[in-house]
Amino acid sequence: MLESKAVIGESDMLQTMQIDALKYAGKALDEFEASDSTEIARFIKKEFDKVYGPGWQCVVGTSFGSFVTHHCGCFIHFGIGNLAILLFRGGATPEADTGRFIAMEAAKA
Repeated sequence: MLESKAVIGESDMLQTMQIDALKYAGKALDEFEASDSTEIARFIKKEFDKVYGPGWQCVVGTSFGSFVTHHCGCFIHFGIGNLAILLFRGGATPEADTGRFIAMEAAKA
């Protein structure tokens, strides 16, 4: 139930997607050590690819900066414990969503 301790820093996702992001992060943290950030990121990304389609990117760590371009409604940056998680849908198929990209700077984790 680590997802109940999550703190959302920035998001433009619908509430249901935010809940899924926190749920999958909690499952990943149940399955992997918190120090295994690559496996946590892989788990969250693959779950979002399955549920919401391909093109999702996930970054997990204790200290990182970012500046990304993402599809509208497909960005969340949150923390659980000392881990920061950035999940967004990148420009895998820009022709399908022309003009609907947003550049957003995530808070320093």
